[in-house]
Amino acid sequence: QVQLVESGGGLVQAGDSLKLSCAASGRTFSGNAMAWFRQAPGKEREFVAAISASGDSTLYRASVKGRFTISRDNVKNTVYLQMNSLRADDTANYYCAAAASASLSGGNWFKENYAYWGQGTQVTASL
Repeated sequence: QVQLVESGGGLVQAGDSLKLSCAASGRTFSGNAMAWFRQAPGKEREFVAAISASGDSTLYRASVKGRFTISRDNVKNTVYLQMNSLRADDTANYYCAAAASASLSGGNWFKENYAYWGQGTQVTASL
């Protein structure tokens, strides 16, 4: 059974940091690009960041660039999202996803291009 399990969410104050983890089991994802999406109440799920299978390429949405860092450890089959300088508008449920492709392209922005999803972890940044 293939699973992606997120952890590391929580309630913090604006300006604080959190590091999310996404542990994969059931198969290796070392040949897949991986991404983080988020969904706030009443809003569409939106792309946050993606990383290529090798880890040498990354993509970020503009509002998190410079504050968030995506990384991966293919030995541990785990993807991370380091979130610094959190803002109230970063509050959402954060989801890990695995793409079918190894490299990154414009298609990585769209949730329809991801085959596997985790259950999400809640991040709340209060003012």
